[in-house]
Amino acid sequence: MARTILIAAGGTGGHLFPGVAVADELVRRDPDTRVVFVGTPRGLESRLVPKAGYELELLPIKPLNAVGPRRLVVGLVALPWALLRALGLVVRLRPTAVLGVGGYAGGPVALLAALAGRRTVILEPNARPGFTNRVLRPFVQAAACAYEETRVAFGAKGVVTGNPVRGGFARLPRREHRPPLTLLAFGGSQGSRALNRALVGALAHLPGEDHLRIVHQTGERMHHEVAEAYAAAGRRSDAVRPFLDDMVEQMAAADLVLSRSGATTCAELTVGGRAAVLVPFAAAADDHQRTNARALEAAGAARMIEEKDLTGASLAREVTTLVDEPARIGAMEEAARQLGRPDAAARVADLVLGDSPEGGGSC
Repeated sequence: MARTILIAAGGTGGHLFPGVAVADELVRRDPDTRVVFVGTPRGLESRLVPKAGYELELLPIKPLNAVGPRRLVVGLVALPWALLRALGLVVRLRPTAVLGVGGYAGGPVALLAALAGRRTVILEPNARPGFTNRVLRPFVQAAACAYEETRVAFGAKGVVTGNPVRGGFARLPRREHRPPLTLLAFGGSQGSRALNRALVGALAHLPGEDHLRIVHQTGERMHHEVAEAYAAAGRRSDAVRPFLDDMVEQMAAADLVLSRSGATTCAELTVGGRAAVLVPFAAAADDHQRTNARALEAAGAARMIEEKDLTGASLAREVTTLVDEPARIGAMEEAARQLGRPDAAARVADLVLGDSPEGGGSC
C-alpha cells in the first residue's frame, strides 16, 4: 500500500520551498508516495503547491506569535476549530509520517499527528528556532536543523541536515567576476520597500554600467517608482522587474547578491556558492533574520547591514568595495559553499522515513 506523507508548510516561500524540495525527494525515491501539503488560504501555497503537482489541504489556522493584541485574540479564538480540523485530517489521511516546516501553518497538524502516534519530524531552517518549533519540540521524534547552533537547542532530537532548496541551486556555475559584474537585488516575492529605496539612493554612488549591471526585483507595488528612478539615473541596461520567476538562472548569472536573510534565501546562497550583502528584516519574528545573517557573516560568506544603518550611501560603499575586489567576492563564495548542504532534502527525507539515526549531529 502506498504511503502518505503530510507536509505542513505554508504562508511564505521560506516555509513552502523547503517542503516542496523534500516532497520531490520522497517521490523521486518512490513514485507511489502520496504527498499532501497542509497550509492556509492566505499563503502562497494555494498557487505554488498545485503548480508543483501536489495535493493541498487548507486549514483555518491563524498566527499567534509576533502579532498585535487584536490578531492574537483572533488567532486564539480560531485555534480550537483549527485543531479539530487538523485532527480530522490526520484521522482521514492516516499518514505514515508528518513533516512540519515551521511557521504557524504547520503547528496544529504536527502537534495532532504526534499526539496520534504518527512519526512527526520538524524542520527548523533558521539559526534561531521559531515559536512553533519550540512549542513542538517535546512532542516530535526528530528536528532537522539547518545550523549546528540550532541543533543544540533541540538537544538529542536535533540533527544537522541543512535547509532543503530547489535542485537547480546546487548546480550553479562558478563565475570569473569580469566587468561588468552583475548585482542581483531582491527583497522577497513582495519586494522590500527598505531595500528598494536604499538601492535607488545608491545609484548615483555606484560604479557605471560598464563596471556593474543591476538586476532588481522590486515587487509589484513599487515597480513603476523604482523603474522611473533607474531611468532618471541614466541606467538603461539594468533590468528592473516586479518579479523574477527564474531565480535559479538569475542567481547563476550574479556575481553578488543583495537581499534579505530569510532561511531559504540563505540556503540558496550557500548551496549555490554566492557572495551576498544581507539586510535582515528588522521586524522578523524572534529576530531570526539577523541571526541568519550573522551566521553567514561570521563564516566569511556575506556582509551584513542592519536595517537601521541602511542608506543609499552605506549600501553603495559596501557594494562598491566588493565589486572593486573580485578576489574578495571569490573568497566569500568559497566560504558560502562550505556552509551549503546540497543534499539537505535527502537528509530530511531520511529523517521523515526513519531511515537514519536520530539526534546528536549530522545525518
